[in-house]
Amino acid sequence: MELVTTSSSKPLCAKGPFDRLRANGWVLLTFLASAAACAQDSDVPFIVTPDNVTREMLKLADVKASDFVIDLGSGDGRIVIVAARHFGARGLGVEIVPELVEKSRDNAKQAGVADRVEFREQDLFATDLSQATVITMYLLPEVNLLLKPKLRKLKPGTRIVSHDWDMGTWAPDRTVTVEVPDKPIGREKMSKLHLWIVK
Repeated sequence: MELVTTSSSKPLCAKGPFDRLRANGWVLLTFLASAAACAQDSDVPFIVTPDNVTREMLKLADVKASDFVIDLGSGDGRIVIVAARHFGARGLGVEIVPELVEKSRDNAKQAGVADRVEFREQDLFATDLSQATVITMYLLPEVNLLLKPKLRKLKPGTRIVSHDWDMGTWAPDRTVTVEVPDKPIGREKMSKLHLWIVK
């Protein structure tokens, strides 16, 4: 799972209908991470969710073996892989960077959970979320707000966990703070995890 630098998830230089939103988010990312802007055809930087945060996100969602977890902006696949390996769940990671999708598939094989997880190269806005019982994401605030209408229409009981960013006027059901000594962005070495339960 990653902080979309421009769905969970990325490149400022990616092509598609999401581009302008990502470009607008670049100012905020620069402020938060002092990351270098990606030049055309360059590798795309992404922010990895620390392992302790990954586990706490899944615990906050009360993930069980009966759950289907969808990670929006899945990066190297760790959220979905941990959900399968340590919680027994099945899952889907959605990622638009082809290299990260391939890396995620390799990581799933190495972890022995390739039969329980899937990784797709696609835009998170085009993803069918109806199968999910749990949604996880580490996206920019603007992206969360654009996803909010779609998320609120999911079946009652669906749990949504966002790393750091909330969803504006849709107040979370619970927020917890996790210490993250090695957090790569921000001055405060901690993360806020927000949980919503669809009513």
